[in-house]
Amino acid sequence: RKLLLFLLAIAVLGGVGMYWKHSASSPSPALKPAAKPAAGAGLPVKTGIVKTGTIAEEVSAVGTLLANEAVMIRPESDGRIAEIHFSEGQLVRKGDKLVSLDTSEVEAQLAAADSELTLNRSRMQRAEELQAKNFISAQALDEARENQNRSAARQMEVKARLGKMTVRAPFEGVAGLRQVSPGAYVKAGQDIARLEGIGTLKADFRVPEVFLRKIRVNQAVQIGVDAFPGESFRGAIYAIEPSVDEQTRTVLLRAKIPNPGVRLKPGMFARVTLVLEIRENAVIVPEQALVPRGGERFVFRVVDGKALLAKVEIGLRRPGEVEILQGLKAGESIVVDGQIRLQDNAPITVVQEKQKPN
Repeated sequence: RKLLLFLLAIAVLGGVGMYWKHSASSPSPALKPAAKPAAGAGLPVKTGIVKTGTIAEEVSAVGTLLANEAVMIRPESDGRIAEIHFSEGQLVRKGDKLVSLDTSEVEAQLAAADSELTLNRSRMQRAEELQAKNFISAQALDEARENQNRSAARQMEVKARLGKMTVRAPFEGVAGLRQVSPGAYVKAGQDIARLEGIGTLKADFRVPEVFLRKIRVNQAVQIGVDAFPGESFRGAIYAIEPSVDEQTRTVLLRAKIPNPGVRLKPGMFARVTLVLEIRENAVIVPEQALVPRGGERFVFRVVDGKALLAKVEIGLRRPGEVEILQGLKAGESIVVDGQIRLQDNAPITVVQEKQKPN
């Protein structure tokens, strides 16, 4: 029995040894080297064409909308309000009556001034006739003439006071909410209502002083407000502050914005886009085509199936695109996707994008 067990153990060990020998001499399929790419094949990339177009240099700022003209309606004299001639929110024309104060007392004073002037004119005429006949002295004539002039001045003064009893619109605008009612007694300078000209609005905003050399009168601006998302309102600069703010190193600009339909209101927060420069026929490439290396920018040009690295100088930017000042020409083919793995003069394979079915 012992001999039989010994022979059986030798047979088992011999079988295991033959298995390991066979396994060592036969390579595993997973360890086989990968197949090399076919000759002439290159890295897959997507390409595009360098194009030309119009590109604008812009600067963004925030500002405030203001009425083109604005004034608080206030009387110049004390008195009781006899009549209010406007409605709240009404469009009024220049020169229209807004408020009339009680004029009975001033009209009485004017009547007295008229009578006094009439009397002194008569006395002046008689004095001239008498002095011509040497019946009175030249001094008496001078006194009569002075009394007439004084009466005329008094009449003008009362007429001026009478005119101030009526408040008129100094310009065309929209009347605001009134703070008084007919019959109320008001003091000189008391607030009655606002009058604002909003057919055209002003926009005040500031830009850094570095852009001052590119700013000029009549330069185009675009305004955006939160009340009308997605819409823009166009205008132009008409005034530039002559000095730069010492604290912020910015310059204050003022633009006029047409406001048809008076949709915009004074006091609104505005996002202003100022167009500094517009370049026609600019060389433009997709921004993703740029390859930054150090402090320089490069683009891969496609020539005879190879990617050639070209140094470029960039200019203005706009969303998704950049202007090329030097290094490329319009019509050249460039790599726009897949350039991260590329090296200069590397072979490439252009991958065509699949067109979506209609």
